[in-house]
This record gives sequence, structure tokens and C-alpha cells, in this order.
Amino acid sequence: MTDQRFIIEMGMGNSLYSMNYTEAAARAIQDALRHSTIPLFDALGVDHADMRVQVTIAAQEPEQVDCDALVQTLPRGTVTVRAVHGGLNVANPDTGTTAVICTAAVEAFLPYMGDRY
Repeated sequence: MTDQRFIIEMGMGNSLYSMNYTEAAARAIQDALRHSTIPLFDALGVDHADMRVQVTIAAQEPEQVDCDALVQTLPRGTVTVRAVHGGLNVANPDTGTTAVICTAAVEAFLPYMGDRY
């Protein structure tokens, strides 16, 4: 049987002045991670290395997101990061700057373990 998703967390991050999409995406990932804890590993004796982590970043310019750099920001599991069109750019007409807002969905999967969880 395939992996089972056991958690999904959402986060939001921004880059207010530098229009750095990777920075905004990293902040969105950290926001999502700060909303979760997974006691399942200790409770069932599951190794964190067995976890597959899939991150989807939504940004107005997804090609500007360095997905390889973001993989390094996840502390556990086998990680993949992809960027898709979404998020929000907000222009400031007074200064000419643009605030970049990214959202992240962080999903965690484990191999099917029957009725263990």
C-alpha cells in the first residue's frame, strides 16, 4: 500500500522590502512548522527517517523560489519542495516597493502501518 498522509500544516510568510521569494517561502514553512508537533513518532517507535515531507509553496513568481535551498530548512524526513503560482504581491504606490506574500502547505507521510495508527 502507498504512504498515508498523517499531517498537513499551512503557513504564511512575507518579504516586505526585498521581494525575495525564497525568504518569504522559508518564513511560510517555518510558520507552518511552528503550528505542529508530532508525538506519533515516540508513541509508536517510528523513525523520523521513515517520514516523507512534501512542501508546496504558492508564490506570484514561482520560478523565483529556490526550492533546493528550502529543502535544507526542513529538519526531518525525506523532503521535496515545489513552487506553484499563488500567493500575493502587494505594491506600495507611495514607495514603489512590493511586498511578497507566500503560503506553504507542509504535508507529512508515513508508509502504511496497518492499524498501528
